[in-house]
Amino acid sequence: MKSPLFRLIVALIVCAATLVGYGAWYAIIAEKSTTVANLENQIATTIEASNRIASVRATLDKITGDEVVVQGYFVPEAGVVAFINNLEARGHSVGSTTVSVLSVTTGGTPVQPTLVLTLTINGSFDAVMRTVGTIEYAPYALSISELSLRQNSKNSWVAVLKLSVGSLSSNTTTSKGDSNAPIKITP
Repeated sequence: MKSPLFRLIVALIVCAATLVGYGAWYAIIAEKSTTVANLENQIATTIEASNRIASVRATLDKITGDEVVVQGYFVPEAGVVAFINNLEARGHSVGSTTVSVLSVTTGGTPVQPTLVLTLTINGSFDAVMRTVGTIEYAPYALSISELSLRQNSKNSWVAVLKLSVGSLSSNTTTSKGDSNAPIKITP
């Protein structure tokens, strides 16, 4: 028979070895848990950034059509003649008015170019004012800066109109929204 002291020492050694093994295992598992938690945070951040990118791309796809509509309110450099023809046609469509373009100049800034046009409108008072109204409310980004009216004869009126209309330079293009282009979003 073995002595109880020997059994106690063996039990203490086994208990100490178990505690040391448990401590080492606990440290390894705690380190792995920290690594897993960091990976989960990275995955969550990446998923959030990916969702934001998808949202931005979807928004860009939605507003691409709006961009085309908005650019339709501006006169491109190549479309000045068509715009002038449109103004003259507005005079004919309203009534017996004649719209003549006296001058066309560029203005504004390089970022926001404009065309400055000086027009004359000849006809009866009613037709001249209707023509001014149709030009003023034309589907363009324009504003009338000067308007003068004078009567030539009993039923003949002349309006001299100076207007500014938003323009697009020749290097302005409509983006089509490349959905494969990288988008950088920082969290």
